[in-house]
Amino acid sequence: MIRRELRAAVRAAALILSVAVPITAHCGVIPLPAEIVAEVGSFNVGAATVVHVPRGDADADQAARYLVELWTRTNGLTLPVTVSPANPGAASTDSISFERHSGFGPEAYEINVAPHGVTVSAASAAGLFYGAVTLWQLLPPGGAAGQIPAQTIRDMPTYAWRGLMLDSARHFQSPAFIRSMIDWMALHKLNVLHWHLTDDQGWRLEIRKYPRLTSVGAWRVDPGGARYGGFYTQGEVRDLVRFAASRHVQIVPEIEMPGHATAAIAAYPSMGAAGDGALRVSASWGVHTHLFNLEPGTFEFLENVLGEVLELFPSRYIHVGGDEAVKDEWNASPTVQARARRLGIHGADAMQAYFTQKIAKFLSAHGRRAVGWDEIMQPGLPSDAVVMAWRGASGAHAAAIKGNDTVLAPDPALYFDHRQSKLAAEPPGRLIIISLEDVYRFEPGDPALSDLQRRHILGLQAELWTEYMTTGQRVEWMALPRAAALAEVGWSSRRSWPDFLRRLVSMSARYRALNLDYADSVFGIDAHFARAAGGVSVTLGNLSELKDAGLDPSIHYTLDGREPSATSALYEAPLTVPVGTEIRAATFLGPQQASRTWSSRPDAHAGVRRSSHELELCGNGVGLLLEPSTGAAPDAPLAVDIMNPCWIYRDVELGSAGRVTAAVAALPFNYVGLDAAKIRVGDNRTPVGELEVHVDGCDTASLGVLPLAPAAGKDGITELPALKLPPLSGRHDVCLRFARPRLDPLWALDWVEIENQ
Repeated sequence: MIRRELRAAVRAAALILSVAVPITAHCGVIPLPAEIVAEVGSFNVGAATVVHVPRGDADADQAARYLVELWTRTNGLTLPVTVSPANPGAASTDSISFERHSGFGPEAYEINVAPHGVTVSAASAAGLFYGAVTLWQLLPPGGAAGQIPAQTIRDMPTYAWRGLMLDSARHFQSPAFIRSMIDWMALHKLNVLHWHLTDDQGWRLEIRKYPRLTSVGAWRVDPGGARYGGFYTQGEVRDLVRFAASRHVQIVPEIEMPGHATAAIAAYPSMGAAGDGALRVSASWGVHTHLFNLEPGTFEFLENVLGEVLELFPSRYIHVGGDEAVKDEWNASPTVQARARRLGIHGADAMQAYFTQKIAKFLSAHGRRAVGWDEIMQPGLPSDAVVMAWRGASGAHAAAIKGNDTVLAPDPALYFDHRQSKLAAEPPGRLIIISLEDVYRFEPGDPALSDLQRRHILGLQAELWTEYMTTGQRVEWMALPRAAALAEVGWSSRRSWPDFLRRLVSMSARYRALNLDYADSVFGIDAHFARAAGGVSVTLGNLSELKDAGLDPSIHYTLDGREPSATSALYEAPLTVPVGTEIRAATFLGPQQASRTWSSRPDAHAGVRRSSHELELCGNGVGLLLEPSTGAAPDAPLAVDIMNPCWIYRDVELGSAGRVTAAVAALPFNYVGLDAAKIRVGDNRTPVGELEVHVDGCDTASLGVLPLAPAAGKDGITELPALKLPPLSGRHDVCLRFARPRLDPLWALDWVEIENQ
């Protein structure tokens, strides 16, 4: 009786502890488990620990060996995996056991950590695997031994579809990178890789029946004149599919139709609506107008392609695109119109509905389900087709009401080609900021749906469109850690933004141990310089978001070249340092370094020179961060609105005669589908054009121009000759805009320096 009462008291105390103590006292796991109950004591993990698996259970053995692999990679700790002893009482008190039990959902698991041992339990292979991933994160990274607080974790996902889309058509990634991406997706319990394999700019999948799809369709000539491309052989794909299965990631291939088909039609012109034999794989971004036609031979071609796709990808889902199908060619083609009349189809939208339904029925007949972007929502859509809502959550709402399963993938909220902060370290991409917090606060739930309708929400995914992600390294940067936030939204039934940030510090350390090139934007240093007596004034910031989340961050710095630590000088106010002094700084949460180390050595231009992303764009058309395709890359990508290349430098002192110096780049204007007629051109005074300088308005008379030399931009960034300014009293806004004879090249500003004499 006394013992029962004591146990009850201990459990009550543990329950109080689990409520009163912050989650991070027990858990550094992302995504956050559904339930964590703190217990008394801790389990010591070290070289003497043994991992046990049931005899003959291959799934448990794989999960256990994956746990050991992860601890080896991040902690330098390698443990033996052995068969569980026949007599449970003979098990070592230093053991970790994987056990199979019924009563769990498809991906659910339980972990019990006690001082005498750890047990991971699940009914499925996926549950055992995800239990291993969580257990890996319970041990702090970096040490070969450590303690895991005693606790019980019961966990299952909120949504079944937790995915990322990777665009390999615009830029080709190596099979090794795809393998690495699958690996780190699994570490976040992301389970769908939607693989965008075909588009206007490239066909990336080997189809043996149609070799020209890769010999022609996989290659383009980029604006700089270089031949670019690549494709995945069927052997490489099979290897990746097998590897993904070992990580419980389903690869959903996408073969775009009827639009985004330029590369395919360039290879096989008879499949196109316009019958243009001169069509080439596109090197331009934007919405193209080339569509497959509606002839029986084209459907035979597509079904043969999909037949090989089905052999390669065991996924239940096959994505068939369906987005941005501009109907101009269908409307203009006598052949397409004649075919539509024979089929009894009236109108271009009805043609696309016919197209989608025919392909969806083919897939259904082969035991698969068609997935398409939300444009496929047309009358007659088969009930087993899945709608991927990219034009806002309303598409998912409509699909669920209609009775179709749906996946949330809205732009811009889950489009990871948008930059994630205003920091200069951000790589090229779209200029709108979709921050880590924006992703974390995305809410996939739809309270307007009934319980039955809500079941049609399969889950969510984020998109990695790669027009501006030229390397795998940049894909990682744009994905991480936003993929961690996405994973928590898709998995966890309870979320806390401040707690997520605390857990992200440990996760960032794991990223570093795994050599992942993640963004530390939420913790990174934002530096600003100004001229000061005796040198340069340096202001360090970027802590407001952390403070708003209830955290207590600090910045520590050094001026002697050493790495900053939590005991280095505390930044409290702007510093004044001599020109050329090296400053190194980092953000800390308590003793833990949260950001990478930022460093700079401000020169004589610091405080006067402003980069394009530090200026204000004059318009809000299509804002991008870009860099030259040739020559040395600038210190930071160039911020430009391609609809209006114009910038404003606010509040400049022009009280005495001074000068304007600027550096520019000539970028290719390779964009289609824009309302180009609205872009101002033809107002140049010289053959190449000039950079105009205006004061207090971009439509005022210019104070002067900086002529653009014909050679400018060929070596990346070109500094223009300085312009002398007339003296003006007081402070003014200075507008800099390009006057140019044509759209191509797109002139962009790298930096401007306005200096009084």
